[in-house]
Amino acid sequence: AVQLAESGGGSVQAGGSLRLSCALSLDMAALYCTGWFRQIPGKGREAIATINADGATVYADAVKGRFAISKDNDRTTLYLQMDNLKTEDSAMYYCAADHGTYIGPGRAACDQFRYWGQGTPVNVSS
Repeated sequence: AVQLAESGGGSVQAGGSLRLSCALSLDMAALYCTGWFRQIPGKGREAIATINADGATVYADAVKGRFAISKDNDRTTLYLQMDNLKTEDSAMYYCAADHGTYIGPGRAACDQFRYWGQGTPVNVSS
């Protein structure tokens, strides 16, 4: 089975930084779509940042300029660098992946994420 495992969460003061990691059991050629999501208790999951196997990235407006998604050279580790953290960033953070949806020659969409990790908590205090 496809497995994802997050790490790197913890407690930090506002203005601080954290880097989350996600180990993937398949490389990103097979898992074309990868990304980070977060969930606040009582609310739905929010997409934070995604990156596909071609390197294209998409960021949520709330984290643009503060968070950066990247992948290791072996393409089996996904990262989320979080800088200038705010109290509203506190949430459970998940990495997710999918094989991608074909939409044309050499093109795929990341319109669903079938595989999920267990989550790593981030708590930002003032």
